[in-house]
Amino acid sequence: MSDEIVFYHNPRSRSQMVHWMLEEAGAPYRIMPIDFEKGEHKTPSFLALNPMGKLPTIVHRDVVVTETAAIIAYIADMFPAAGLAPSPSDALRGAYYRWLFFGAGCIEPALLDRMMNRPEVERKSAVGWGSYDEVVATLEKALAKGPWLLGDRFSAANVYVGSEIRFAMMFGAPGLKGKKVFDDYLARLSARPAAQRTSGG
Repeated sequence: MSDEIVFYHNPRSRSQMVHWMLEEAGAPYRIMPIDFEKGEHKTPSFLALNPMGKLPTIVHRDVVVTETAAIIAYIADMFPAAGLAPSPSDALRGAYYRWLFFGAGCIEPALLDRMMNRPEVERKSAVGWGSYDEVVATLEKALAKGPWLLGDRFSAANVYVGSEIRFAMMFGAPGLKGKKVFDDYLARLSARPAAQRTSGG
């Protein structure tokens, strides 16, 4: 069975994060471009893979994987030679999971709250991410220890969380741009060869 990953991709989507991850992992992959303007993400053939009609989506060894954090974690585990995930017995595995799920469960919804000017809920404890300001403060504290989320070790969690921070800074999300800890982190991420290879799409 081929180890090639079939990667459904449009650079104007979250699949850009997966593109970077594929390059970091050195995984063999084939891009299947998806044109949103032509509605290719809503065709019966694509919806059979991902009923949400969303990117990213990959197929590997006849297994379909969707959801950005899940795909990134999957690639890290399938291509362990790249060293992008601590082994299950490694003490860093817990922190690795923490930041992957923090990206999906806290950063993304908090960021969308702020970008869409949604009012904060009265009881912050009722939502898993609390508030945008709390999320930013948590990230700032974690990255101040640097250089990466797992200290000196770069991991797939940085691909995901770093991509979210980069996206937030591109769109002027408050509390990030112009703050040294985030500017420096973004500079370190942008200097990675795999990030540079995929920055154009």
